[in-house]
Amino acid sequence: MTGTATTKILIVDDRPENLFALQRLLGQLDVQVLQASSGNEALALTLEHDFCLAIVDVQMPEMDGYELVELLRGNPTTATLPVIFVSAVFSDDYHHRKAYESGAVDFMSKPFIPEIMLSKVKVFIELYHQRLKLVENVKQLSVLNTRVMQLNTGLEEMVRQRTLELEQRSTELQTTRYEVIRQLGRAAEVRDKETGQHVERVSQYVRLLALAAGLDAETAELYYTVAPLHDIGKIGIPDQILRKPGPLDVDEMRTMRLHAEIGAQIIGEHPSELMRTARLGCLYHHERWNGQGYPHRLAKEDIPLVGRLLALADVFDAVTSPRPYKDAWPLEEAFELVRNEVSEHFDPYFADLFLRQKASVIEIYHNHQD
Repeated sequence: MTGTATTKILIVDDRPENLFALQRLLGQLDVQVLQASSGNEALALTLEHDFCLAIVDVQMPEMDGYELVELLRGNPTTATLPVIFVSAVFSDDYHHRKAYESGAVDFMSKPFIPEIMLSKVKVFIELYHQRLKLVENVKQLSVLNTRVMQLNTGLEEMVRQRTLELEQRSTELQTTRYEVIRQLGRAAEVRDKETGQHVERVSQYVRLLALAAGLDAETAELYYTVAPLHDIGKIGIPDQILRKPGPLDVDEMRTMRLHAEIGAQIIGEHPSELMRTARLGCLYHHERWNGQGYPHRLAKEDIPLVGRLLALADVFDAVTSPRPYKDAWPLEEAFELVRNEVSEHFDPYFADLFLRQKASVIEIYHNHQD
């Protein structure tokens, strides 16, 4: 075993030679690798250790990989553990779908390419460290909130004055929180060679659609606020894929598509409506109305509302913006794309609203140029 005691990876395979090969490959990283030769042994290890990733063989005696992952998902302490399936036998579409449905984040056929495996593992190591930092920040905020509550005692006048101060600070905190969210969104776009204006245009299109659909102003503002985080998962995508000037190959595209789930994992599960909505936007903005999107191939109204709004706004801005591998489309061609993708890529109701708001869309486009 190598590396630190805080970053651990679990590898599960009933064949010693496969465990040896994975152990040797992962030994290049600054991690501690723990081995299990059966599902039961793997479950026992997850009770004793906090793993950042599990690499699991599908075909094993007594308990196969699918059964193991189902048990992991049923335990609150391991429910969010990322799992990459590997298999030398099962490599067809059926088993790929079954792997993702069981809760795996990826499926690789043996023999896999070592460089690709290492690239994917590095993503989850980075994600794990970001989660640890987030947990620590939450603890610090909890301590701070406790101290503030302890200060809210005393005489009536002191309470009144304190309330006024807290109201002012709350407004400042909300403003700061919104700005932090927008800056995080811009950080993801910078890695993708995009600009803050892309973030702003997408946010403006989403708010325009929400208001046109009759949603209340508070909800429209909520969607406007979380829209910049829809691509935050790109932080976890390797630069050689994210900044590739030409088309991605099949493996690169599969890795790129992980950004939706990576973004959802970065945000995590929170009771806050703001963060819950941001997570939904990350996870579902690439789903399609016809069920052919990713990562869960949801269709029609099964796609959360914020995901349907972002899907339309993001695609429209992507085609009307220049990229290293393409020129920007003329606006009329982009509107024609929306018409052609009604009931295919886009919610027909929102696509119709978007086309009706053409003048406002064009105004947003020109007011927020790169």
